[in-house]
Amino acid sequence: MLKIKLQIAEKIYAGVKGINPDAEIAIEDIASMLEYPPDASMGDLAFPCFKLSKALRRSPVQIAAALADGLSGGALASAEAVNGYLNIKIDNAYLGEKILPEILEKKENYGAPTYLGEGKTVVLDYSSPNVAKPFHIGHLGTTVIGHALKKLHEFAGYKCIGINYLGDWGTQFGKLIVAYKLWGDKEQIEQGGIDKLVELYVRINNTIKGDEENGIPAREDLADQAREEFHKMEIGDEDNIALWKWFVEISLEEYQKTYRQLGIEFDSYKGESFYTDKMPAQVEKLKASGLMKIDDGASIVDLEEYGMPPCLILKRDGSTLYPTRDIAAAVYRKEHYNFDKCIYVTSTQQILHFKQWFKVVELMGYDWYDELVHIPYGTVSLNGAKLATRTGNVVLLKDLFAQAIEKVRGIMEEKNPNLEGKDEVAEAIGVGAIVFYYLTNNRIKDINFNLEDALSFDGNTGPYVQYTYARACSVLEKVNGSYGGKIVISADAEAALLKTLCQYEEKVLAAIRDYEPSVITRFILDVAVAFNKFYHECSILNAENDDVKGTRLLLTEATKQVLGSAFSLICLKKTEKV
Repeated sequence: MLKIKLQIAEKIYAGVKGINPDAEIAIEDIASMLEYPPDASMGDLAFPCFKLSKALRRSPVQIAAALADGLSGGALASAEAVNGYLNIKIDNAYLGEKILPEILEKKENYGAPTYLGEGKTVVLDYSSPNVAKPFHIGHLGTTVIGHALKKLHEFAGYKCIGINYLGDWGTQFGKLIVAYKLWGDKEQIEQGGIDKLVELYVRINNTIKGDEENGIPAREDLADQAREEFHKMEIGDEDNIALWKWFVEISLEEYQKTYRQLGIEFDSYKGESFYTDKMPAQVEKLKASGLMKIDDGASIVDLEEYGMPPCLILKRDGSTLYPTRDIAAAVYRKEHYNFDKCIYVTSTQQILHFKQWFKVVELMGYDWYDELVHIPYGTVSLNGAKLATRTGNVVLLKDLFAQAIEKVRGIMEEKNPNLEGKDEVAEAIGVGAIVFYYLTNNRIKDINFNLEDALSFDGNTGPYVQYTYARACSVLEKVNGSYGGKIVISADAEAALLKTLCQYEEKVLAAIRDYEPSVITRFILDVAVAFNKFYHECSILNAENDDVKGTRLLLTEATKQVLGSAFSLICLKKTEKV
């Protein structure tokens, strides 16, 4: 659609110059002003002429009337002046002659704006679970939004580095070590994996705070012990380091199961611990620059001038904090990858944290500070209850996936019991249902996660679009021999489908511009709706003649191709049979 918009903009530009040769406006500006009408009966595109009133010194109604006269040719079938707008219809024959062959020729590269990222590198920091804690639905956002942004940037020609910045350092490991020494059993943990580590973590937290109502006193001494055990880790105690590495290994093994289900791979698993020896250099740089001040024993960077609280660099005891590690990590990544953008995908709760340390990086004199990008997303609650690992109030992602997979498997046993590879298909659709449900929402919105809605297989859902993909595959599988011939766009549903498909590149650009994967999920839904309307209104295999049949099969192939490509951008697996 971008090419069509540009072609139409050239014609409007010629009309503008005909009215006023001195009008200062670019063709690209006109193209960006073209809109999609709220109702298809108003046309395929609309141009608001009030935006030209100042340059042409006429009313929008007069401008629209003047521009509409003789505006046709190429992609443009007609233009009608209506209340200061140009309502434009795209030529169906042009769609068949130019757009459909382009989709089929470019295959998986159709819609890819590779010019955008050519020669550029993007580092993406996402998922980043805390070691010894399981994936719950609160982790879904950073993981699938982050990976979708990675796939989108790759599709646009960027070299992408996906980093899983594991939370593998901190006082929580002191707590876990104390809990293991008090109550742990090596054999049970090796069998139970991360679930057993979580039990220990919840138990130590509950024991530390006690339960006054039931007469169980708080054990604050255990909190002191935990700090001591972590300090021993920091100074290299062999026994504690060995336990820590074991906890990390158990956790990664569990995380990989979820990543495999989602089809996600990372280029780096360098967590917080990797940067412990890289922080002192940044602390010294802050001291040398005079930015760091002592406030009540702690080392800070004063950000009052910028409307923010102070950024804490060191605690009173000299230990580091999250900003210290994040600054050290950013410097390392810039030196190691020479990124053009470094994207961080975390919840909205961390907006201030990122604003603070981004500002500190700027004040330190790093000229790449403006290449750091924080992408926040809304929090997830379960029926209004906030999730927290330390209290055990979680819905594990693996349990959520298992429920969805089981429901799909039940439907398949009823509808298609002889389907080959049922387990793989059930997993693809079940996991896809959860991912699609999440990514259909605007990322910044808070989500009150409702399991029934997430697992629904009716309406605008993941299963619906995956079934649509399978339907296209099924039609093509039934064809004996080759197909093609003269392309004939003879029905409104055919044209509507093509007009939807050709918006792909435009949607990819918008998703990257706004860091918004939901643009792609909504596009996928639009394609699915357009294809299913076409499927029901237009006979494909029993079309009236070979040219019409060939055209409709090519449309089906193009739909399969674009849907499959878009699926890959949002962690949704292709399902050829359901």
